[in-house]
Amino acid sequence: MLNKSPSNGNKKMSVLVGIYSLDHVGGAETYTCDLIKQLRSRDEIEVEFFAIKQGRLCDYLRDDLGVPFMRKEKYDLILVTHNVTVEALYGKGPIVQICHGAIMGLEFPSVYADFHVGISKEVCDSLERKGFDSVLVLNGLDLQQKRPERPLNPQLKKVLSLCQSEEANSLLRDVCRRLGVGFTAFNKHKNPTFHIEREINDADLVVGIGRSVYDAMACGRPCIVFDSRDYNGNKGDGYLHPHLFNVFVEANCSGRYRNRHFSEDELIVEFTKYRPGDGERLRAIAEEQLDVAKTTDALLSTLSLISAKTRRKKRYRIFKARFRRLRKAFKRQLKRAIGVNPS
Repeated sequence: MLNKSPSNGNKKMSVLVGIYSLDHVGGAETYTCDLIKQLRSRDEIEVEFFAIKQGRLCDYLRDDLGVPFMRKEKYDLILVTHNVTVEALYGKGPIVQICHGAIMGLEFPSVYADFHVGISKEVCDSLERKGFDSVLVLNGLDLQQKRPERPLNPQLKKVLSLCQSEEANSLLRDVCRRLGVGFTAFNKHKNPTFHIEREINDADLVVGIGRSVYDAMACGRPCIVFDSRDYNGNKGDGYLHPHLFNVFVEANCSGRYRNRHFSEDELIVEFTKYRPGDGERLRAIAEEQLDVAKTTDALLSTLSLISAKTRRKKRYRIFKARFRRLRKAFKRQLKRAIGVNPS
C-alpha cells in the first residue's frame, strides 16, 4: 500500500487537481474550485491545477487564490475529473478519477486511472458493472462561502430556479404565477454566476438538481429536486424532505431516484410542502455530509487504496483497450485493402 503522505515528513504532499474545462461555471467546475481552495488551505499540501480548456475560472484560481497551473513533472497524487483529463495527465503520478455521472461520455471511467471515486451510489454501481473498483465520496461544498445569510419567510414568497432548460423554467414560472409568489431563474448557460449563494439566499425555495440542490442546502433553503434536461427529460424527485436526503442522494439528487414526470398541477402540490424549518435541517445535513473539509480528507485517503493489485488491474485494462483499438484499426485497413468501405 502507498502511504497517504510522502516518506519525508518535512516535505509537503504535492497534489494536482485536473479537469477538462475551466472556461465556464458548472457543477463539476465549482466542485473542482472548492476542492482546490480547501487543499490550498492546508499547510501540509502543495496544490496545483490543470485544465485542458482554460478560461475565467483558471484566472480565479491562479490570480485570486494564488494556485499555480501545472508546473511539475511528477506529483504524489492527482485528483482528476473527466476521462480525457486522465489520459492527458497519465504518467505524472498516481491518478484517482472522480466520476460525477454515469450518462455523459466525459464521465465514463478511464482505464488509465489507478483508482476511481463515485460521487453517488448510482455512479459507484455503474463503475462496478464496468469492472472498476471505487469508493463513494459525496460532493464537497465550501460551507463558509455557502451559508444562510437571511431568515426564511414563514410563507413561501420567492422561488429561485436553477434549472437549465426553458421548458422547466416556463413550467415553474406558471406555477409561481398561479401561487402568487415571486420567481427568478439562473441558468448557468445564459446568466452564470460564481456566487450563486447570493441568489439562493434571496429566495425561500430553490428548484434544481445535483449540485444546485447541495448549494441550496448549504444556504439553509428548502428544495424541490426537478429539471428538464436533454439527457434526462422532465424528471424529478419532488420536495426534499430532510429525511429523504439519504435516498435522493443515491442518484445525486438528479431526479432519477423517483423518476417522476411533473405536470404544472403536480409541481403546485410540491410547492405547498414548503416548511421553513426544513432549511435549518438541510443545512445540518450539509455540515455533516457535504463539508468540503471532510470530503477532501476522504479523497486524500484514496491514495492508500492504490496497491500492487489495483496497478495490475490497470495494466490489464490498458492492454485490453489498446488491443481493441489495434484490432479495429487492422479491420479498417483490411477492408480498405480489399475495396470495402470501412464505414
